[in-house]
Amino acid sequence: MDKKSIPSVSVNYACNGSSKKSNELGMREMQERAYEKRGEQYLLIKSPPASGKSRALMFIALDKLNNQGIDKAFIVVPEKVIGSSFNDEPLSEFGFYWDWKVEPRWNLCNAPGEDGGKLNSVKTFIDGEDKVLVCTHATFRSAVDRFGIEVFDNCLIAVDEFHHVSANPNNILGKQLTQLIVRDKVHIVAMTGSYFRGDSEAVLSPEDEANFDTITYTYYEQLNGYEYLKTLDIGYYFYSDAYSDEILSVLDPNEKTIIYIPNVNSRESTKDKHKEVEHILHELGEWQGTDPDTGFHLVKTSESRVLKIADLVDDDAKRDTVSAALKDPAQKNNRDHVDIIIALGMAKEGFDWIWCEHVLTVGYRSSLTEIIQIIGRATRDAEGKTHSRFTNLIAEPDAKEGAVVDAVNDTLKAIAASLLMEQVLAPRFNFVPKNMQSGPEDGYDYGEDGYKPGKTNIGVSESTGEYQIEILGLVEPKSENAQRICKEDLNEVITSFVQDKTALERGLFDTEILPEELTQLRMGKIVKEKYPELDEGDQEAIRQHAIAALNLTQKAKGTITSGEGQEGNTALIDGVRKFAMDVRELDVDLIDSINPFSAAYSILAKSMNEDSLKQVAAVIASKKISLTQDEARELAKRALKFKQERGRLPELTAADPWEKRMAEGIAFLQRKAAEETDV
Repeated sequence: MDKKSIPSVSVNYACNGSSKKSNELGMREMQERAYEKRGEQYLLIKSPPASGKSRALMFIALDKLNNQGIDKAFIVVPEKVIGSSFNDEPLSEFGFYWDWKVEPRWNLCNAPGEDGGKLNSVKTFIDGEDKVLVCTHATFRSAVDRFGIEVFDNCLIAVDEFHHVSANPNNILGKQLTQLIVRDKVHIVAMTGSYFRGDSEAVLSPEDEANFDTITYTYYEQLNGYEYLKTLDIGYYFYSDAYSDEILSVLDPNEKTIIYIPNVNSRESTKDKHKEVEHILHELGEWQGTDPDTGFHLVKTSESRVLKIADLVDDDAKRDTVSAALKDPAQKNNRDHVDIIIALGMAKEGFDWIWCEHVLTVGYRSSLTEIIQIIGRATRDAEGKTHSRFTNLIAEPDAKEGAVVDAVNDTLKAIAASLLMEQVLAPRFNFVPKNMQSGPEDGYDYGEDGYKPGKTNIGVSESTGEYQIEILGLVEPKSENAQRICKEDLNEVITSFVQDKTALERGLFDTEILPEELTQLRMGKIVKEKYPELDEGDQEAIRQHAIAALNLTQKAKGTITSGEGQEGNTALIDGVRKFAMDVRELDVDLIDSINPFSAAYSILAKSMNEDSLKQVAAVIASKKISLTQDEARELAKRALKFKQERGRLPELTAADPWEKRMAEGIAFLQRKAAEETDV
């Protein structure tokens, strides 16, 4: 049997140390950026795991309490374990004006009992003199229900892991935050390690989000500014039979690894999580017993090395011992404390193991936010750790199974997650229209030859990690909200696009699809649905910016590492300039004519056998979509724009396939109108 490859995108970073250097107040780069906005009433901080959001909040909260007249600060976290991130910190030792201190009785995450039973403590705190309380989302929700929103007037509400909030009316915390914003008598700092929820719901309604000042610190900025971690790989591997039989194909026992086994309700699960753990232990070597102090399994490999393996799947009393050993602060900097962690629902959000080099997930994770959190476990910076990777094991479709359609759906979801992560890890793109007045901007490096008037120019800012890219025919956003979206939230637009099954299926497997149908019709529809309050000009600007960002990232990837000893390519970062310089003129029409899913198909072709690939294609082809009335209307709108530019309508006999498709849209609407007249 041929060895399967593990295709991955390899991203290299500069390791310039900037994201870990502190200023005279003891603030790192992201924290300093957030502190500059400390006077804002509503602040939204989007920053990756391990970038220092907790301490950034401490700086901001202390200033609000001491300088801005705020009475109290409520720190609200999704689960108890994250409450420890807000323990006392002697900030003055590093140059700041005050120390962060939380009285033990007011860190309710450490208090015994259920969330609902802690409401008396919240009321006592509100009526008392102390300034800072830490509690879970659940406790805060109950407190608002019990005491009303008025008791929080002139307080700071700081919500950690803000992606748990949703604009859906059924999301209680989201509804309560809307009420607090409408009353307008609190300050809110919202923090999240991912840039989207990962489902179809918005975190905030557009009306509420417009109140927030946003600080975005990207993955690219953080990793580029590390001291040690230089390379991150994202890949996936398709397996047949049981995943536990093939796990050593992707698991290197010499790498510090967290293995996330599948949920018991998923297709990949054997339905016996304990046997799955036992099977993984058996595959790794010979069991030698457990360490009495930590509860870690001791497994001797074929190379006579004894691995220390923490089992967080076992839910009996032993798991508390294992969990406590993993959190032991005395072992935080001990690389040899543990080698492999096996988890199911634990060791994700807020879990800090700086030595982790590989996160290995089995089966598709239903939330892209969860994938971001999982990858964040491996992107901590640690001395001697230069490389880390994320691998997703996906069950390969098998025609013998009755669940081929489910397998195809999981495959598509995995591709969507991969596409999005590539986007998140890329540098930030700042697109500007190319015109006669264009010129170089301060802070950007335009290469050896400098800025060239009349040519497509790409500037790179080493300090911010931004790429400034000139595009001919680019529509500029006019309103403040559209400008903010183009600058801060393109990944949210791209998330909606790559999760759109119609776009993904047709982009990957419909050989007759015109790229413009994806980039103009599908993306146009998504932007209109996502931002209905914006006018058509701003919607078109957002569409163009989002497609440009997605396509440039995909075109920049170049070849894909096969996983068979080849050196990983760094084209995801370096290839942007090369692609733009390879074309004579980077314009909107060129970008729209590129299928953004073609690179993902290349990954599939490398990693799946031909029969499986054909099965996926067959399932997609069986539900091929014909032209709908909405698509025809959108084509007709594009046809009118075509007429404005060229002085004629598109023709059905045109050689250009996109012109022909626009003409088909007009013809479709004419037929519909004629049919209605006949009736």
